[in-house]
Amino acid sequence: MPNKTMLATLILGAAIAFAGPAFAEKLKATLDGKSEVPANTSAGTGTADIDYDAASKKLTWKLTYSGLSGPATAAHFHGPTEAGKNAGVAVAIPNATSSPVEGSATLTDAQAADLLAGKYYVNVHTAASPGGEIRGQVTK
Repeated sequence: MPNKTMLATLILGAAIAFAGPAFAEKLKATLDGKSEVPANTSAGTGTADIDYDAASKKLTWKLTYSGLSGPATAAHFHGPTEAGKNAGVAVAIPNATSSPVEGSATLTDAQAADLLAGKYYVNVHTAASPGGEIRGQVTK
């Protein structure tokens, strides 16, 4: 009969082997006009539910928004920067002209590091606010 320590080690090893890839990192952004730089009085709001899988470097999102001044013209992940500052487009969010919008992209190591360090924000642009009508910093 095998001893309990050896049996526990075998069971733990099997559990790890069959667990598959690590869980995706869950991130979120809450978007509004007050978070834009400069801030605006848009009635628009939104949320981005974001997953990042470090093993595949795959970023996946579901962006939902409403109350904008008009149709969205574009949306992006911008960075790297902290809240309160502007940065260039890091990852495009295609087909963002209607809500909800879902998509994915594969990140570089540098992009992944910036994302996980909280240096990305999601921005939704409209004709009335071409620099962005609603924005939210990506957080864990």
